[in-house]
Amino acid sequence: MSSSPSSVHEWLAQLHSNGHSLALKELTYYKSKTKLLNLAVRRKIRSPLSGQYLAPLKGRGMEFAEVRHYQNGDDVRSIDWRVTARTGEAHTKLFQEEKERPVLIMTDFSANMQFGSAFVFKSVQAAHLSALIAWSACERGDKLGALVFNDNQHYEFRPQSRDKAVLRVFHGMLDCHAQQQNASIKSKPSDLLTQLKRLNQLAKPGSAVYLISDFVGLSTSHNQAIERELQHLARHCEVVACVISDPFERKLPKYEEAIKVSTGQGEISLALDDATFRARFNKRARQLGSARLQILSRYCHSLIEISAAKALEQQFYQRST
Repeated sequence: MSSSPSSVHEWLAQLHSNGHSLALKELTYYKSKTKLLNLAVRRKIRSPLSGQYLAPLKGRGMEFAEVRHYQNGDDVRSIDWRVTARTGEAHTKLFQEEKERPVLIMTDFSANMQFGSAFVFKSVQAAHLSALIAWSACERGDKLGALVFNDNQHYEFRPQSRDKAVLRVFHGMLDCHAQQQNASIKSKPSDLLTQLKRLNQLAKPGSAVYLISDFVGLSTSHNQAIERELQHLARHCEVVACVISDPFERKLPKYEEAIKVSTGQGEISLALDDATFRARFNKRARQLGSARLQILSRYCHSLIEISAAKALEQQFYQRST
């Protein structure tokens, strides 16, 4: 890392990024960075950026591995009825990763993702992470699919193999991101629940599913319904939640006057010159952030926290050392 860029401007130049819009060149940059990420299914091995252990996958459409005693939480459709009848005790089948498994990426480009205070927009960081996952899947020989959405529409890409699959996803991401940035500021909030429902229809058992968002939607009135969709998805797929955040949203800086910030539905005033307001905001932000992480940890096999304030390479290298 000694030759790595030392400033924000140098990093942006290396990434071919301006920090707020997307271009194909900055997504293809990650084709040479696939060693940063390991997409292999692992048992009882902690990922460098993970908050939990990955659970062993059990699902249909995968290669048979072994039979063991049935445990609470196992899919009843995986019960081996012959062994169960012969032994008199319930047994379930375990399956291992197929050589070529589907990798699905859900990328959130909604209005609340169009923000960044230090390096790049959260939406741009989400696109960079999506690109890294896509190229890593391509290198492994996995099939790649995606669901990319903004506040007004979504793009679906069913899993396909080779570089063509990566590029068609990238072009969909570029269009989706540009449309959100050109949309009216009064566009409706993104519906995370609707996207998860659709993802459950797209994801085949045994798929690796990467959810890339700030997950602000977990703070809505649809909380329980969203949790049900996450639980259903994790029952048959390896689900990795990638939480994109910006330091400004976690802790307001001190400033000599109030500032106005766009929320996607209008503008709000933040009294950065008021210590009481900052303390109240920061406390609430910590509570909401903690609640989101708890929900995701409960249903997802792995949890990755990514900041929009640093390059992906900096974060992956730092956390793996």
